[in-house]
Amino acid sequence: MEPIELPLTTDRLRLRTYVESDVEEQLRIFSREDVSRFLLEDPWTAEVARTKVSERMQRTGLETESRALALVIETAYGLDSLEGSHVIGDIAIWLDNDSEQKAEIGWILDPAASGHGFATEAAIAVLNVAFDHYGLHRVFAQMDSRNTASANLARRIGMREEAHLRKDWWSKGEWTDTLIFGMLSSDRQTA
Repeated sequence: MEPIELPLTTDRLRLRTYVESDVEEQLRIFSREDVSRFLLEDPWTAEVARTKVSERMQRTGLETESRALALVIETAYGLDSLEGSHVIGDIAIWLDNDSEQKAEIGWILDPAASGHGFATEAAIAVLNVAFDHYGLHRVFAQMDSRNTASANLARRIGMREEAHLRKDWWSKGEWTDTLIFGMLSSDRQTA
């Protein structure tokens, strides 16, 4: 696999690798209860943010030892509550443990930036890289079934709901359901 040329840019977004100075902005997003509610981890503390950003700084491409690409989502697009260029989220893709042809995708968006199509724009850009640059066969997403915003995003970008696993994951003191969405390289014509 050839290295990917970064950052990725779309009409309104810049998707770039992590740098150490991302700790504060990512902490602002990931420390929120409403953001972490459907994640497998608790809200971030400053120490957790430093550790997570340091880990994500190593995830620079599927062809690297990390077998992952973690990107910061930035926009300079004017938002009422976010003026100027801002970090508005995170999107990542990582190879499935047993395959070079399958990868999982995940995204987190600052609630202040929701409703503007930014997550859709970022996810489509990463799917384009997955299929066009890396030549993957399949990309899938897994999420807490209560996370309707994430499920709606998966549907919007052309992923198909493939499974609803009932009470399969113990998270934050309760059994939760998991939704699994998938997209094959051959599905992209309809996306």
